[in-house]
Amino acid sequence: MAKKPVFYSFHYDNDVMRVHQIRNIGALEGNTPVNANDWEKVKRGGEESIKRWIDENMKYKQCVIVLVGSDTSTRPWVKYEIKKAWNEGKPIFGIYIHNIKCPRTGTCRKGDNPFDTIILDDGDRLSKYVPCYDPLSNDAYGDISRRLENWVNTAPKRL
Repeated sequence: MAKKPVFYSFHYDNDVMRVHQIRNIGALEGNTPVNANDWEKVKRGGEESIKRWIDENMKYKQCVIVLVGSDTSTRPWVKYEIKKAWNEGKPIFGIYIHNIKCPRTGTCRKGDNPFDTIILDDGDRLSKYVPCYDPLSNDAYGDISRRLENWVNTAPKRL
């Protein structure tokens, strides 16, 4: 089966090492990781530069995966990416990654569901429609590896 191109949304500072592990699973064609220096250059360009970077990198992706660490739900650019994906009808879902071990900091506390923070026009929270999977605590990497492709193939989208 051909690898589907996906866009990973996450809190860079806290979770980049965990995210690299998810990317290395290899079942999907994820967006190319941006290195810290390139990301700093994008951020120095201001809000419009960040939006352009997100818009360009999300443009041809077939699914958006929000990788949820301890503070992901509070990040404004993650919220932007979630809203953009939903409004454009891209399949989207989340995966809690707090039990993936970062080589520098180990595991982290489970963050809040970022889809709970998005209120739709009808007053419903986006979490009513979009799942956020919580992999097995004793084998988070293995659980994600076994299930990731299926999650992508069954991800909900706005109709």
